[in-house]
Amino acid sequence: MEKLYSIQEVSRILGMSKDTLRYYDRIGIVSPSRENNRYRKYSKDDLIDLMNIQIMQYADLSLDEIRGKFGFRKMENIETAYCEEVAAFLDAKNAETRKKIAHLEKVSWLLNVAAETLRDLNCESDQRLAEIVREIYKDIRETEPGISKEGCGEHEG
Repeated sequence: MEKLYSIQEVSRILGMSKDTLRYYDRIGIVSPSRENNRYRKYSKDDLIDLMNIQIMQYADLSLDEIRGKFGFRKMENIETAYCEEVAAFLDAKNAETRKKIAHLEKVSWLLNVAAETLRDLNCESDQRLAEIVREIYKDIRETEPGISKEGCGEHEG
């Protein structure tokens, strides 16, 4: 007979709060079996589903996205068209993540240059920082449609 785990055991094994596990059950993302006393009992497959959810949340997917796109153990019953839809969704998420990475790399570069400038404040380092700020600002204006190009006076060094 397959071992079943209590909510307390699952909480300890996976480092998830019991409230989170109850919430997942309530929204139907993972539905453990119930004993006669109504206590939740989690199977090994339920634990695997919960681990997959943690991985997908780590990958910045929301619970709505996870619930809407993934049926975990139901995967053997899905059609090829659905697989293509989910693959396209994951590709879009990956592109979004790469865009965030590129943004954060620029932010990190800017912060590093700003710190270097402050450590060795002189006309040349100030000019370098101003050039980098202009370059990043130009990039922001090109990639972020919500930023107005009007009233954007550029600092002359």
